[in-house]
Amino acid sequence: MIPLRDSIRSRRFPVVTTALLAANVLVFLYELSLEPSGLIRFFHTYGVVPRQVGGIGSVVSALLTGDWGRLLPLVTAAFIHGGWFHLISNMWYLWVFADNIEDRLGPVRFLLFFLLAAVLGNYSQVIVDPRSEIPLVGASGAVAGVLGAYLVQFPRARVLALVPLGFFITVTEVPAVVFLFLWFLLQLFSGVASLGVPAMGGVAWWAHVGGFLAGALLLRLLRGREPRYYY
Repeated sequence: MIPLRDSIRSRRFPVVTTALLAANVLVFLYELSLEPSGLIRFFHTYGVVPRQVGGIGSVVSALLTGDWGRLLPLVTAAFIHGGWFHLISNMWYLWVFADNIEDRLGPVRFLLFFLLAAVLGNYSQVIVDPRSEIPLVGASGAVAGVLGAYLVQFPRARVLALVPLGFFITVTEVPAVVFLFLWFLLQLFSGVASLGVPAMGGVAWWAHVGGFLAGALLLRLLRGREPRYYY
């Protein structure tokens, strides 16, 4: 299913969501300007290389010693994409769902939410595949966090989506709780199926799973008084 729009009306313009979209597009345009060797270096410098990040002990040590540069890719990777489809799919989901989460949290808390979801989502993939030397890039973990938060905050919303039915595609409204639950199950099953398979690049399923769960938790920690919304 491909979401087209949701039924929740935002009360204000999504400034941070728009800025994040613009930042991702600008970084991707910069990637296009690089030679292949330069792009590889860029991915290895600012993408998450699990073997370089290390386990929990290494992360704690880096935090305590102030070696935050080693952990910076957990954030910067969320602004790097491996191709047009990768970029457009992530930005489309962000545009459909993030405005309402920004509306709920406010711009400052939403930016914090996005960055934390990116870190926790990316690190979920590190935990599952700690020896990989393949750079993890993309906003998928942070976007998954937005979806997890949306499920918690707006389960009764409706999502207008393209739904494939055999050889045909129809447009229909799907309850958000159904759309997002099915999305999460797909990521979880795909992640389980990828366990034990040698890392060859591709989709970081566990970043999606971890980001989704992190987003659901972060929303509960960051949200304040409940406003009124119209479904």
